[in-house]
Amino acid sequence: MLRPLAACALLLWPGTAAAYDIGQIVDDHILPGYTALVDEAHDLAATAEQDCAADSPALRAAWNDAFDAWVRISHLRFGPAEEGDRAYALAFWPDARGFTPRQLGGLISAEDPVIETQAGFDELSVAARGFYAMEFLLYDEAFMTAEPEAYRCALVQGAARDIEANARAILDGWETGFADLLRNAGDNDTYRSRDEAAQVLLGAVVSELQFTSDTRLGRPLGTFERPRPRRAEARRSGRALRNVRLSLEGTRELALLLAADSPYVTGILEDAYARALEQVAALSHDPVFAGVDEPQGRLEVEILQQNIDRIRTLLGAELGPELGVAAGFNAMDGD
Repeated sequence: MLRPLAACALLLWPGTAAAYDIGQIVDDHILPGYTALVDEAHDLAATAEQDCAADSPALRAAWNDAFDAWVRISHLRFGPAEEGDRAYALAFWPDARGFTPRQLGGLISAEDPVIETQAGFDELSVAARGFYAMEFLLYDEAFMTAEPEAYRCALVQGAARDIEANARAILDGWETGFADLLRNAGDNDTYRSRDEAAQVLLGAVVSELQFTSDTRLGRPLGTFERPRPRRAEARRSGRALRNVRLSLEGTRELALLLAADSPYVTGILEDAYARALEQVAALSHDPVFAGVDEPQGRLEVEILQQNIDRIRTLLGAELGPELGVAAGFNAMDGD
């Protein structure tokens, strides 16, 4: 189940929208977020060129730093991130059918030269690209020791360069036109009103929260009779809980910028996010949700899930009307 377009989550509400500052959102949230991703992705590519060993502490640290930067802005999947499936090329997950290991295994067994150029990487399936593919190469024993070593090394380096190329393309798209379209909502055909811009921005937050609740937490939770801890996101690298925290921090920043005109809404959202992040901290002993197959461990993850769902409810009930946006159909429907 891949993520839908965020704009589908909400509908325009007749009325007067709050005077949120679009320019501040672009300049203080979107552009800095993607700039940080480019910087970290550049460091990742440079590190991989120097040391491609799967167990290299420096390479793993650079990969984690770049992944952190992506997760913080992974709710911003509209605009340039949509073009050319760039967001999916950076982050293809969940992979319920195991496409990523199969694609990587095929490349390695054939020693496919397609990985030698960026043009070649652009033609690869998104399952063989991005942070989750690199996780297999850096943390999965079968791929860490794959032979021939020279090809495995080249694949790691190519994957890192591809991440940087996609990050740069997204940032370039924002800097060379899309940022101005958003700033000037109401004066262009992409955003015909400020209300439409609010719909997309709030939809991005709602969609990301739903993805975290239903997928980041819902997949390992499974059912009470059949929990699925091995379905946790990025479990090989121990990042499942870390990604939940980073995603909450990123959506909180955007939500509070949207709510800045309403002290009341700001206050209740700050409180709701604080509760969710406190529960994240309480789960620090279980970074990959391995405890969901025990009653207490499952309860702790369910409490976090409930806290995240509460944020989403408040966004629809309190912030949406402030922005002239109403809750519409389920953002995941039809997926």
